[in-house]
Amino acid sequence: MFAISSSVIFILVLLGALMPVEFGGVADRLYAFTTRSFGWFYLLVVFVLVVFLIGLAISKYGAIRLGGDEERPDYPFFTWIGMLFSAGFGVGLVFYGVAEPMSHYINAPVTGVQPSTEEAARLAMGYSFFHWGISQWAIFGLVGLVIAFLQFRKKKDGLISTALEPIVGSNRYLKGGIDSFAVIATVMGIATSLGLGVLQMSGGLEYAFDIKNTFFVQFIIIAVVFVAYMLSASTGLDKGIRYLGNFNLGLAIAMLVFFFIVGPKVFILESFTLAIGDYITNFIQYSLRLQPYGEGTWVQKWTIFYWAWTIAWSPFVGAFVARVSKGRTIREFIIGVMVLPPVFACMWVATLGGTALYSDLKNGTNIAEAVDQDVTSALFETFQHMPFTGVLTFLAIILIFTFLVTSADSATYILASMTTKGSLVPPMAVKMTWGVLMSAIAAVLLYSGGLEALQSASLVSALPFGVFLIIILFAMVKMLKKEPITVRPRDIRRFERIEAEFTKKKERRKQKQKKQS
Repeated sequence: MFAISSSVIFILVLLGALMPVEFGGVADRLYAFTTRSFGWFYLLVVFVLVVFLIGLAISKYGAIRLGGDEERPDYPFFTWIGMLFSAGFGVGLVFYGVAEPMSHYINAPVTGVQPSTEEAARLAMGYSFFHWGISQWAIFGLVGLVIAFLQFRKKKDGLISTALEPIVGSNRYLKGGIDSFAVIATVMGIATSLGLGVLQMSGGLEYAFDIKNTFFVQFIIIAVVFVAYMLSASTGLDKGIRYLGNFNLGLAIAMLVFFFIVGPKVFILESFTLAIGDYITNFIQYSLRLQPYGEGTWVQKWTIFYWAWTIAWSPFVGAFVARVSKGRTIREFIIGVMVLPPVFACMWVATLGGTALYSDLKNGTNIAEAVDQDVTSALFETFQHMPFTGVLTFLAIILIFTFLVTSADSATYILASMTTKGSLVPPMAVKMTWGVLMSAIAAVLLYSGGLEALQSASLVSALPFGVFLIIILFAMVKMLKKEPITVRPRDIRRFERIEAEFTKKKERRKQKQKKQS
């Protein structure tokens, strides 16, 4: 599996480096074909996963623990949440937290809505909440749940093929093919996140220090990030990723609080409340929206890209989330993964994106126009209209850098684990190999087409893995049906109290009837 998957990635790196124009052209054609022909599939898959996980959380199976019945979580709650952010979630949120609402504000998602109006701003915030809400984390949640269940409850390896065994069987060649493809899709998804972070860092350096945003600068950033995450990878999960994860979350919360304090507080709170209402009210419509009766491409460029990107790197994020969630119950896992990161994401979008929207709506700034010209400038253009611009820019670059390091560090660990039969302590040499290939494919995608090539790679590689997700869902149901439900001691005591009260009431009724007779 290691030989096959690493060879495929290496060949793609060579093709992209030697024929960047042709490579970018093929990626664009595959992107157009996939979005046009299979957009409906991505939307249905994600919607079904959301419904399934919500149902599972409230069912009797929610009490099953990911590990032994008496097992407890390995990591404190705050550290656990910080490590979820380390899995790559933070990079995309920092990139799109301002860029997405401002993009929708100037290019309205719905025909008939005038751009750069209050109506467009409301729609922009509602759709941004939708894209960073529970749907995205439902994909990560399902993969992470089945891997954690297998690793810690059933004492099996955490490979995707093992999760599919209840449905597809245990043929070694089929399993090897499934795992190899999962690795390739994961590398493409991670490369997209890595590339987005590099683009934004390069844009920030241009804003702060007038360093031109060229591929050479982007390549230097990738090289520095590579050195940093390989140093971090050498320390293991309990040191590098753990400490950086806490630092990332702390710095992100500090920036969020600063924006709220100096920003339009009432506007932020009102837009957050309204967007939550719009999100809940329109969830089904947003989840299944397509444009078969028109020529629009907005859904393909945004919703379908988001879901494909998430599906592509779900083996990595799912495996990492599983690795740090040992000892939690299924209910606790689903609530933690599907609620807490989306709530923070919506707060981030409402605070930073809301501040930018307020600035354009009320103060006549042109943040949206700048974002329309260069999406990587969104966050730094907003800083220009805030106090302490230089400090904010510096901290944002640090935040993006550390998010990139922790994301890539996590990725090398998971890729190495996936290609060494699910080993919890993969060899450093395998980590190093994936570290090099991951940086190389990100560099090639940036060289051959920038943001568009990154989007194309993740979307095309996600298509077959979407089929795997549906099979994983059925496999999870099949495994849970065979799982005995352990009754907790406190539930037994509660039942005994109820039974005792019922017996007393029954005796009192008998005595009352006896007296009456």
